[in-house]
Amino acid sequence: MLMNPTLEKLKTLQLWGMLAALEDQQRTPDIDSLTFEERLGLLIDREETMRADRRLRTRLTQAKLRVKASIEDIDYRASRGLSKNAMLDLAQGRWIDERRNLLITGPTGVGKTYLACALANQACRLGKRALYQRLPRLLFDLEIGKGDGRYQSLLAGLQRVDLLILDDWGLAPLTDSGRRDLLEILDDRYNTRSTLITSQLPVDAWHAYLADPTLADAILDRLIHNAHKLALRGDSLRKTTGGLTSATSPDTQ
Repeated sequence: MLMNPTLEKLKTLQLWGMLAALEDQQRTPDIDSLTFEERLGLLIDREETMRADRRLRTRLTQAKLRVKASIEDIDYRASRGLSKNAMLDLAQGRWIDERRNLLITGPTGVGKTYLACALANQACRLGKRALYQRLPRLLFDLEIGKGDGRYQSLLAGLQRVDLLILDDWGLAPLTDSGRRDLLEILDDRYNTRSTLITSQLPVDAWHAYLADPTLADAILDRLIHNAHKLALRGDSLRKTTGGLTSATSPDTQ
């Protein structure tokens, strides 16, 4: 059998995994000891793996995570009230399947953003779509979108992702328009998608932060009652992480 035409056809069909596997087989001296079915199975397995890897890379790119983070690299040595069992349970992704929310609170520097990005990374690995957004920037972009015609498409994009991270909740005051935009986002996602919030403010201070009692009730009703909560504590890891890890940024874990 002439192999070059077969290789060219695999390139034309963009079956890159099968192409790589077939080239590996050609370089394997004892490959003839395998049956045709076994060799074909190896080709298909490589193609499946390569396609899955490409889809994962695409999901991670689209997620726009602020930091490179993973569940495996979370440091539990710092005293911040973080349960390893709780994180491993969240890593299973059932809370996303159940369309529940997650609220991570704690003082600055205790690793809220890192944990959020690690869970988003894990969600991507489980085949789910995630998106990281800083709340102040998101609300600014939505306000601009009202003027340039992108508003509805921006809301639709936020509605589609399985896990939406809203980082820095409570960092900047909200305008009336911002509160209404926030309600639109959460209403679109209520009981259909999961939202992860990180905030320096404890949850019981969120109603006051939202300022408008009516809108605050509506926003929190869609956010809190079906949510898991992680309340972190302790000193900033920026002061302590230097000796804990050399693989990540001091403000991440």
